[in-house]
Amino acid sequence: MAQQLPVEGIPKAVLLPRKAQPLYGRHPWALHSAFDKIDSSAADGDVVQLVGDHGRFVAYGVVNRKSRINARLYSWNVDEPLTDDFWKRKLAAAIDGRRQLGLFHENAGCRLVYSEADGLSGLIVDYFAGHVVLQVNALAMEKRLDVIVAALNELIAPKSISMRGEAGVQKAEGITIEPQVLQGEVPSEPIFISENGIEFELDLSGGQKTGFYLDQRENRVAAARYFSGRRVLDMFCYSGGFSLAAAKLGGASEVIGIDGSDRAIELARRNAERNGITNARFESVDAFDHLKTLVDAGEKFDAVILDPPKFTKTRRNINEALKAYYHVNRQGVALLNPGGILVTCSCSGNVSRDDFQMTLLGVAQKSGRDIQILEQRSAAIDHPTLITCPETQYLKCFICRVE
Repeated sequence: MAQQLPVEGIPKAVLLPRKAQPLYGRHPWALHSAFDKIDSSAADGDVVQLVGDHGRFVAYGVVNRKSRINARLYSWNVDEPLTDDFWKRKLAAAIDGRRQLGLFHENAGCRLVYSEADGLSGLIVDYFAGHVVLQVNALAMEKRLDVIVAALNELIAPKSISMRGEAGVQKAEGITIEPQVLQGEVPSEPIFISENGIEFELDLSGGQKTGFYLDQRENRVAAARYFSGRRVLDMFCYSGGFSLAAAKLGGASEVIGIDGSDRAIELARRNAERNGITNARFESVDAFDHLKTLVDAGEKFDAVILDPPKFTKTRRNINEALKAYYHVNRQGVALLNPGGILVTCSCSGNVSRDDFQMTLLGVAQKSGRDIQILEQRSAAIDHPTLITCPETQYLKCFICRVE
């Protein structure tokens, strides 16, 4: 490929020697430690062109000096600047991809845009039966909200568009996003989405959580295949995704769902009732305490599902997170009859797949139980992994047989 030279009229962000290579390799984050200087004419939120120390064009990005990620990169082609049309093309490509996968339909729940994986670092777009929820996690996207909303209207004409943010990410970016409705009217009554023949209730007016996790869609079906005739314990069940799949799709004899949120458990019960599911029941108790209670009581199950919340958001706390995963999985294994199925998940992006597997190795060794990994799975197909940004692969789901 011929060397691309910078263009006139766009502020430059000059990289230090030997810092450009990962960015030539199309990783979308340029950290503050990578830069020699950024033109003072570029305000935070403006487009800059990254330039290597030898003067070669690297990429177009958006600068944010308040963030550890000083620039998020979006285009590596000098002839493809970050215009309004560029953002619309990116959104259209992401949405068309979901259409091709058969995920985007009237009653669907799907992720239309998954941040870096769709070339739109800092933006998540979720679709719920005609309503769109944006999660804005970068200054670059906050500054272009009008363009994003206009493009979504043109591309899919949603019934409503609302916006939310994640507090920790906002703090790191130096932005403030208040939950708000940007367009249309968010229904005050619950709406319903259909997933694998099961209907789930969602409350889009209920603040930060939509009451559903789209990333486990295919994993719920995969796990259900192992549950025929089995007594299943679903820990951290939230609104009952795995539980209802186990009961309705998997033919489990009994499913017990446990979660510490009263609201989530009420939602799970309504979901079960709506789908005519009678072989699942739900309890609102602290899941961590209840695991110990079940072990101490000598309870046994034929299958245990462990899908706990994120145990760490930073690399600094990985060791503590791994201890927590070990503790939860050690108890989960203790509850299994020989030949039982363990479905164990980690949504902590800073915990690698290898680290998670080594945690299970420790459980096997300390418990004296053989653990066979039958399937290693990731997030649903509307949460793809961008090969040049491994950080986009965060979810681990292991389906195991425990002797």
